[in-house]
Amino acid sequence: MATLIRATCRDCGDVELGTRDLVVRVCEESDRGSYVFRCPECTAPVTHDADGPTIELLVASGCRLERWHLPAELGEPRPGGRTFTHDDLIELHDLLEEPGWFADLLRTRGPDG
Repeated sequence: MATLIRATCRDCGDVELGTRDLVVRVCEESDRGSYVFRCPECTAPVTHDADGPTIELLVASGCRLERWHLPAELGEPRPGGRTFTHDDLIELHDLLEEPGWFADLLRTRGPDG
């Protein structure tokens, strides 16, 4: 007999899935977990956080387990300089609205890129 799992889609509500329809993901560094599936009703991707007992139950039921690593860049030192602010983002947006912004960028980079 196939195991049925009840999960919730934010748009469709409760849906029933088979163990092949759901993937459990666990981060190696933090042991934080989640499960993901594609809603059988609306086909939207759905992700939910999962605690240890939920992860164990889903994996024991036959769901596939994927282990993943945080990007190595998170452990690298941050470059110097000031923090990029909301005002900087607005200024960048305004600059990108100007015609010729890309040509100006190429001129400031110099011949070696």
